[in-house]
Amino acid sequence: MTLGVIILGSFLVALAAGAPLRLHIVHRTREISRPRRTFLLELGVCLLAGLLVNAYNIIAYALPFSGSLSMMVGCSVAGFFVGLDSALAQERKVILESLSRGGGGPLPRRLFSMTRKFSFVALVTTLFVALVLAMVFARDIVWLSKIGQDEASIIEAQLSVTYEIFFIMAVLMALVVNLIFSYSRNLKLLFENETRVLEHVSQGDLSQKVPVATNDEFGLIAGHTNNMIDGLRHRIQLISALKLAEELQQNLLPQQDPQVAGLDIAGTSIYCDETGGDYYDYFRLPDERLGIVVADAADHGVGAAMHMTTARAFLHACIRDYQSPAKLLSDVNTYVTRDSSQSGRFMSMFFLEICPKTKSLRWVRAGHEPALIYEQAQKSFGELNGKGMALGVDEDFQYTEFSQNGWNSADIILIGTDGIHEARNESGMMFGQERLREIIRQHAGASAKTIRNAVIDTLRNFRGNASQEDDITLVVIKLQ
Repeated sequence: MTLGVIILGSFLVALAAGAPLRLHIVHRTREISRPRRTFLLELGVCLLAGLLVNAYNIIAYALPFSGSLSMMVGCSVAGFFVGLDSALAQERKVILESLSRGGGGPLPRRLFSMTRKFSFVALVTTLFVALVLAMVFARDIVWLSKIGQDEASIIEAQLSVTYEIFFIMAVLMALVVNLIFSYSRNLKLLFENETRVLEHVSQGDLSQKVPVATNDEFGLIAGHTNNMIDGLRHRIQLISALKLAEELQQNLLPQQDPQVAGLDIAGTSIYCDETGGDYYDYFRLPDERLGIVVADAADHGVGAAMHMTTARAFLHACIRDYQSPAKLLSDVNTYVTRDSSQSGRFMSMFFLEICPKTKSLRWVRAGHEPALIYEQAQKSFGELNGKGMALGVDEDFQYTEFSQNGWNSADIILIGTDGIHEARNESGMMFGQERLREIIRQHAGASAKTIRNAVIDTLRNFRGNASQEDDITLVVIKLQ
């Protein structure tokens, strides 16, 4: 009774001393570190209680210091198991608090693997069991040496030692089973959270995250899962932005081909990404003339699309004061070069002016491929050629225009980008200019739209399963 009161009083004092420390040591640190600090605090409280018991016994009863060893061992065992159980309870609390906030958290700074945890608990438990049994056996040997040697005394001693060992093993087993049960609750909670969030992710719901509440493999997996969710969110936002950019860019292209007396026109742009650097457009010019532009910004994708959009804006601004193809492209080049000189980007452009009234052509090649012209009567091909530098290279460059007077009815002009003849199939073979010319020959009697569709369909069939590597733009003009 006296010893029980002393031990109870010592633990109450130690717990009272540990209460204010819990606020500073546990609750004012990172959540992921709280279970470890809880374990250390509870272990320290039990050791402090053991020291208080020993100190009282030494002062009040003049017990020898060597007699305090068993008390410290007992308090260490109690502190170890109580600390582990409290740490697991604190871990569950951290998980639930994180869940209430929607999960998440940074990756663990230091990984303390589950194998190390199990090895540590198993090793310490084994050492404690061996130490307790050794102390019990040592005490029992001394006690047995003092009892009587008659049969009744020996049987009584055997039963006493057996009960004592069974009691100690039962207590230790109960503590271990309690730890296993407590840890299994945590594992179940971690598994359920991980699988629940992954199920939501598989269904497209990225609003939830996994709590990063441990510094073991579960914490690492949870952290990487959350990073994956953030990456998917960013990817979806990027795809949405690209879809919007694709929609906006498609709206910048002509929504329908122009209806001009004496001309049959059909054009299209097909991008290899959501956005691209190819561009074509039509402009109504004075004296019933029509301007047709086909451009190809260097590279493809978002950067090329932004460059193309800028050049388009300059072109629409400068064409208000249209005088000639050469003057127009010289003015556009000045603005494009000033805008993109630091980035090193450039773009090729072909501008064609058609006058159905006088049957005349004027054009400028700003680094672009020459337009093809098919003369139906001679069944021969020519090119609308000429020299000219790409836009965005030299701000002061002045372009020269070229012209041609007269054409025959049913002659065909095709203005395209290099994405057509440079397209490759699965074997790496290029589409080439000759295939393009053969399509024009075979469909020369058809409409401009039919010729355009034939080029696109043949190109797709040629490419097969190979991916489109570059943007494709073409404008077909059938002269009448």
